[in-house]
Amino acid sequence: MTKVFHRAPNATYPVATHGEGAYIFDTSGKKYLDACGGAAVSCLGHSNQSVNDAIKTQLEKISFAHTGFFTNPAVEELAEFLVARAPGDLDSVYFVSGGSEAVEAGLKLARQYFLERGETKRTRFISRRQSYHGNTLGALSAGGNEWRKEPYAPLLMPVALISPCYAYREQRAEESEFEFGQRVANELEAAILEAGPETVCAFICEPVVGATLGAVSPVPGYFKRIREICDKYGVLLILDEVMCGMGRTGSLFAIEQEDISPDILVTAKGLGAGYQPIGAMMASKEIFETIRQGTGFFQHGHTYMGHPLACAASLAVQKYIVENDLIENVVSKGVELINALESEFGQHPHVGDIRGRGLFQGLELVQDRETKQPFDPSLKLHAQVKSAAMEAGLMCYPMGGTVDGRTGDHILLAPPFIVTSDQIDEIVSKLTLALKSVLPA
Repeated sequence: MTKVFHRAPNATYPVATHGEGAYIFDTSGKKYLDACGGAAVSCLGHSNQSVNDAIKTQLEKISFAHTGFFTNPAVEELAEFLVARAPGDLDSVYFVSGGSEAVEAGLKLARQYFLERGETKRTRFISRRQSYHGNTLGALSAGGNEWRKEPYAPLLMPVALISPCYAYREQRAEESEFEFGQRVANELEAAILEAGPETVCAFICEPVVGATLGAVSPVPGYFKRIREICDKYGVLLILDEVMCGMGRTGSLFAIEQEDISPDILVTAKGLGAGYQPIGAMMASKEIFETIRQGTGFFQHGHTYMGHPLACAASLAVQKYIVENDLIENVVSKGVELINALESEFGQHPHVGDIRGRGLFQGLELVQDRETKQPFDPSLKLHAQVKSAAMEAGLMCYPMGGTVDGRTGDHILLAPPFIVTSDQIDEIVSKLTLALKSVLPA
């Protein structure tokens, strides 16, 4: 009997003993190809010696120094690294311990920014349906994952939700991709006008939607229109790259591929690759200077922010990616992965859509390809797929509620940046076995 309060107390979990590259091993000696990075976290795979050495080196110097008293070399160097490569004028970095904390910081910073400017009525946020921004109360409020929000609805702040840029299900037959993108982007303007422009702090969204929709990319022109609308009404644009950022989609920051920049950007997961818990919020120079020249104090904080070990590990992760051209590998292996998925499942009667960017790919499962009818949610098909894949020695990330928070199933794949061609073949072959065992013939 375990004394751990596991995510699912009635479940029985294999015990992970060690990891090697793209694989995790359990106590029986069975190995699992980690094709999802846990949750798009382990972008370097497991047991990277360079990162391990950096953690040990930092540990021998100092493990913790509270940021209310000190800064440290690792946090300073990591901030310089990120700002030098960031889009637009993102000019400062606030380090926390994960994605939810980063989103909370972003929401609070948006509010304080407007307080410093005397725009005290700006208290509202706008987000998208079928989005996810974290599990703390503020971050949960800002998301559109209704299944996660439902138990805590009375505790959450009200957030207006607009349509996601989900072309597979929401593009009309008579629309081009561009027209569809403009239509759903224009919902933001309508929501701002309905709320009253003087009351809206920020719009928050994921450049490529992660676990809730399964690697859904925007159509061309969508984000340019979003940026125009935010600028027109003085609303901040917060981009959540917690899952899709740090090289996962083929560029260090996912939004680089849309040729715009945000006012606030949050990231985590691939930032530290799981070697230490870390997240980050990046702010524009305008926002930072408004705080610095105003009260001079961001009224927010956590004990472990700017943690030396976490920052040293993250810096080692990011340097390893650069030194080994791994983002280029994400692009090339991403093409191999999408081609392999298309070849194997492109005409599968129960795979309705294959989508994504780089090494961030999703497959949407449907009962009927022609009508796009999802499976009955009572089947919990996503859970069956996860179990069958684990049995086959494959870690993938299936989720339910894809369509509306209740119906729909998809599989998310996010293999490490070091994945090989042989391992891509292994991913597809093991996923084929898993789907054969749970889907109707």
